[in-house]
Amino acid sequence: MPDRDASLETIQRELTAFARRARAAAARLHPELSLVSYTLLAHLEEQGGCRATDLAAHYLLDKSTVSRQIAALERLGLVERLPAPEDQRAQVLHLTARGAETLAQVAANRRDAFRERLGDWDGADLDRFAAYLLRYNTSARMPGRR
Repeated sequence: MPDRDASLETIQRELTAFARRARAAAARLHPELSLVSYTLLAHLEEQGGCRATDLAAHYLLDKSTVSRQIAALERLGLVERLPAPEDQRAQVLHLTARGAETLAQVAANRRDAFRERLGDWDGADLDRFAAYLLRYNTSARMPGRR
């Protein structure tokens, strides 16, 4: 019978290594975008825009952290603030055309990197890995979330 604690230790170590590689890879894929910036852009695209406070709540980040990231993305011309349809005093963050183009470029580069790294995996292994990641991420309880 496998040692559960040893397996959990290996998983923790390998996920940590994965996160370090992801941060380093983000810098190589686009010099202006950190992994956090890329993640925020991807979320804005997926949601069709959202408020900065919604980003902070979704990622469990301090509002000032999100504010700094958004300010940097605005300076790069990747994000813009538009009035919220339901409340003209509120602002909703949206990707600019340049932001959408940059995100698409980085996403394509990331797909290519994954294809290369997983190129020798057969379809069944890829399916299992994808299923395990989905299961892990959907069952994970973030601190402070229920």
